[in-house]
Formats: sequence, C-alpha cells, structure tokens
Amino acid sequence: MKFHPALAPIKAAILPLTKKDGLPEKAKEIMELLKYDFNVFYEEKDTVGKRYTRQDLIGTPFCITVDYDSLQDNAVTVRYRDTTEQKRVPISELHALISHEVSFKRVFEKL
Repeated sequence: MKFHPALAPIKAAILPLTKKDGLPEKAKEIMELLKYDFNVFYEEKDTVGKRYTRQDLIGTPFCITVDYDSLQDNAVTVRYRDTTEQKRVPISELHALISHEVSFKRVFEKL
C-alpha cells in the first residue's frame, strides 16, 4: 500500500537482524523510546527480507533494522517503504525523523 506516512496505522517496524547477540534487547530499547508517541511494531520472526515485505504489504512507512553495528555506533538502518532507500540514523535522531515524516503538515504541503 502506498499512502502518506501520516495515514499509516503503524508508523514503524523495529526489526533486529537476528534473535541473539543482544540485538533483540537493543531493538526493544528503541521500541520503548518510540511506543508512547507512535504506533510501532516489533518483529523478529523470519529473515529480514521477509519482514520488510510483510511490512510493505500492510503499509508501514519505515522499517528500523538493528544490526551488529548498532551495538557499537548507536545507529540503526531506516528503510523507507516507498523508495526502499536505506540510511543509517543515530538512535537519538529517530524520534525527530519519524515525527517529521508522519506530520499531517507535510500532507498539506504537498497539495
């Protein structure tokens, strides 16, 4: 589904790369940071590619992937649904990024 992120029921999916080595714990920390302001979804089942596809099909605009580098540099990979572009973002900037992207103000700017 392709619609503006402001209209998406789930704003972001948080996906640890694997189910071990501290990645789920880091992913759950990120979920705690975001869950009070955004409807977010946590998933660790199947490969990350299958998880991306599942989230794309339900219209989730952002997938936040926690990988081994995240444990070192405190940054995650954010994948955009509409372009499949991926970029590294510091965890401390995630809230501001999602807030900006899902703002209804941006819907009206495009009209």
